[in-house]
Amino acid sequence: MVERVYPPVIAVIGPTATGKSDLALDLAEWLGGTSGAEIVNADAMQLYRGMDIGTAKLGPHERRGITHHQLDVLEVTEEASVARYQQQARADVAAIHGRGRAAIVVGGSGLYVRALLDRIEFPGTDPAVRAAWERRAAEEGPGVLHGELTRQDPEAGRRIDRANTRRIVRALEVIEITGRPFSANLPDHTYEIPAVQIGIDLPTGELDRRIDTRARRMFAEGLAAETELLLAEGLEDGRTASRAVGYAQAIAWIRGECDEAEAIESTALTTRQLARRQRKWFRRDPRVTWLTPGDDLLDRARTLIG
Repeated sequence: MVERVYPPVIAVIGPTATGKSDLALDLAEWLGGTSGAEIVNADAMQLYRGMDIGTAKLGPHERRGITHHQLDVLEVTEEASVARYQQQARADVAAIHGRGRAAIVVGGSGLYVRALLDRIEFPGTDPAVRAAWERRAAEEGPGVLHGELTRQDPEAGRRIDRANTRRIVRALEVIEITGRPFSANLPDHTYEIPAVQIGIDLPTGELDRRIDTRARRMFAEGLAAETELLLAEGLEDGRTASRAVGYAQAIAWIRGECDEAEAIESTALTTRQLARRQRKWFRRDPRVTWLTPGDDLLDRARTLIG
């Protein structure tokens, strides 16, 4: 019998609420289940311990016995770092391969996927420089800073969303520290770890309906109660976690700044906007093969893997 050979990494990526986690589990079972494959998370918010309902994180009982990595590795007060994720996730992949198993990456955080798979380096940080740009962002708004970024580095300005304050600040920080364009550090679709990338997407109307249903379900399943527990653990002090879609809206409801219906609608709207940004990011990568969910999704994905 000829032994099947699989690519070093299978990446299941795409917008939120498209069914990536289910496909990753189906592929893992096809590849031998608990003895044949392991999964590496590439969703930045699922790194956080206790942020479960609002991130649609699979619970241990939903993982079909498949080992998962890069889940629940940060406290909500810690800042997520793409550079740290790159180091740790690559170590996870190397260990999985060392055990003779396939590695499946799954998630919708585009920069995290690229950091794991592609040749990309992350310059150091300077807290004072970053703080100065953050003050300007707070005082003048992200649009003004995006204009400054576009003036200094047109390519970075083109590739970074003008509403993404965190990335705009980081780009301006790197430019000031290094004296080089931030775009010089952006990946160019050259693999460090060869992969088969499978993108999952849906027509916009259908995806929006899924997102609306998910938002209602999250609040019905106790997102506000989960958020209250996380507030007691310092959620509002977390630079990254406190901004997560769903949790920011739950905090507003808890604080009496809106009612539940408004929190749900705001969560759905913000998630739809997130999905469009994710789609735009991933669609720029010509190496991704796109599939639409359906009864034969696993068969079509298997064909891509070989």
